[in-house]
Amino acid sequence: MLKQRALGNTGVSVTRMGLGLAALGRPGYINLGHAEDLEANYAVEEMELRTHQVLDDAFQAGIRYFDAARSYGKAEAFLSSWLAKHPERAGEITLSSKWGYRYTANWAVEADKHEVKEHTLPVLIQQWLETRELLNGHVQMYQIHSATLDSGVLDRTEVLNELARMREEEGLVIGLSVSGKHQPKIIEKALSIERDGRLLFGNVQATFNVLEPSAGPMLAEAHRMGLGVVIKEGLANGRLTARNSSPNFGDKMRLLAAQAAMVNTTVDALALGWVLHHDFVDTALSGAATPEHLQSNLKALHHPLSNGIYNTMSVLQETPDAYWATRSSLAWN
Repeated sequence: MLKQRALGNTGVSVTRMGLGLAALGRPGYINLGHAEDLEANYAVEEMELRTHQVLDDAFQAGIRYFDAARSYGKAEAFLSSWLAKHPERAGEITLSSKWGYRYTANWAVEADKHEVKEHTLPVLIQQWLETRELLNGHVQMYQIHSATLDSGVLDRTEVLNELARMREEEGLVIGLSVSGKHQPKIIEKALSIERDGRLLFGNVQATFNVLEPSAGPMLAEAHRMGLGVVIKEGLANGRLTARNSSPNFGDKMRLLAAQAAMVNTTVDALALGWVLHHDFVDTALSGAATPEHLQSNLKALHHPLSNGIYNTMSVLQETPDAYWATRSSLAWN
């Protein structure tokens, strides 16, 4: 069993590493090498079996936190069928999902739009009913998927009031995930929203990695105020793995490889170790789509970073504008 810690003041616990299902629940995703991971086998039954294998391996390794979303294709359905096979595990895990995006790729790798955002009250109500039906009351946390300033979700009184109702009447931890170069501003705004005399949001999930650490100070403030902090995209969609062969990243990859060799670990484990070096991080998600990559990610828990390696890696930081421009250019595969 991996070490657990409280997720802020939410009343739930998480393991230091969790498993996110963004790359497991649908055939197309932007992670480097995703097509290779799936071996170009996109049959629903095969992908369900693959997801079950990774979930089994994660559980056996001690992971007890799992993260899905309505827009992750059939991720919630795959989780549901996995729990049906292992009902005794339901009481041991913390499960979160997200609302606000619709999956629109129709199980295709290439699509005009893979997901469409709509942060409105009807979508919240509809998607929560879908999630609740699929996962049979096992979800403890429900999060706004990729809250942004442009979507206006944090200004929609009717949405915020419904989320507060769900917290009080259905016992859910209400959270939000954030994305984009304005993550710090979105987190700051979320920290000002109260219902019934207390903060509405119990946790925040953010992109935070050695290339894009700009959300760090606001995540630290959120943690100080009692929110749980979940990190996604700690490997920058595969850019912080040995798969990144971009000539423009060559110098950075050589630095990462040299530091990883010093502590006898992998580049991906080193990058996740950088994330976990921060005390305000409660859990970091592995986005592994294969058992092999999951085991490699888990090495981060066994090779804590020294301050020297942490400081050396920190020179890899990119500007938020540059980072998010690169991310938006990654191909769905």
